[in-house]
Amino acid sequence: MIARRVASSVVQRQVNYVTPVPQGSARGLVAAVYAQVAQEMQLVVPPAQLHSPSPEVLAAYWMVMREPLLPTENVDRATKEAVAAAVSVANICPYCVDMHSVGLYELSTEHDAEAIVADRLAEITDRRIREAAEWARTAHQPQTARPVLPFAERDRPELVGVVVGFHYVARVVNVFLANFLLPPGLTPRARRRLKRGIGWLLQGTLRDAREPGRSVELLPPAPLPAEAAWAAGSPHVAGAMARAYAAFEAAGERAVPPAVRELVVERLAAWRGEETGLSRQWCERLIAPLPEPERAAGRLALLTAFASYQVDEEVVTEFRRHQPGDAALVDAVAWASFAAARRVGAWYAPAGSPEPV
Repeated sequence: MIARRVASSVVQRQVNYVTPVPQGSARGLVAAVYAQVAQEMQLVVPPAQLHSPSPEVLAAYWMVMREPLLPTENVDRATKEAVAAAVSVANICPYCVDMHSVGLYELSTEHDAEAIVADRLAEITDRRIREAAEWARTAHQPQTARPVLPFAERDRPELVGVVVGFHYVARVVNVFLANFLLPPGLTPRARRRLKRGIGWLLQGTLRDAREPGRSVELLPPAPLPAEAAWAAGSPHVAGAMARAYAAFEAAGERAVPPAVRELVVERLAAWRGEETGLSRQWCERLIAPLPEPERAAGRLALLTAFASYQVDEEVVTEFRRHQPGDAALVDAVAWASFAAARRVGAWYAPAGSPEPV
């Protein structure tokens, strides 16, 4: 009964703004990704569904999410779920926080999971979980060009990969999915009871061994960018990131005007994780010099990269006046989300790599 209710709730969760490819109608690359997601996650989760109008971007999403998070070569899954949850808190993504705190109910303790949800990381009792969460919570706000990492060098590809992956996923989810995975009207006691039930239900997806590199062949080979040197120590993480970086860049070329891409990249170059605040005036000032048809894309891309929780129906509708297709919207949001995520990753290249500018 619990399993049926949970599965129904997740599968029927509305994806906003785009129409996902139904699982029964999927063909080609979409079908291949859906098959892997369903096997490893027990169902085709909404974050996968929302990417389906753009098949290569769907594959790139799955690769950057799966390869650092699911195989546990050097880092245990509980630590990775804590990192994913802390990054989700940093990005104000309640949906993602719910999902990954559920995982910690099963893999760690209810107390430590809820400490991350409440952003009270000092209260986490497991030192390993606490140190990972504290680092991940502010990984996008480096104090130096080469921040000191609180883990062994061999762990770099997996843990930085989870940070990069969930800086991407949280932004996309904020744009396309409802704010909460769990019903928002539940009492705190009921929410914890439901999380315990879901955690138990997901035991297999959380604890079963996962084959490294399974998703990598979904996209063609590509060179690993210098800014992704953090991934080089793991062949399957590096392979996934190289291919995904290329796919996201191609998405931007399809859907985001060159002047807008240049504007976003220029602002990211000076960004050190600062919050934008509730006002959008900073965004309006930046896009004012753009030609009128490009301002809508500029607004969508900048808000997605720097304040994804502020993207609303008005922003999306204005973009679609100029680019009406579902694929264009997914491509634009994916490119902007990953532009920010890859910037965060660039700060965590190993010693000897060129410093990010």
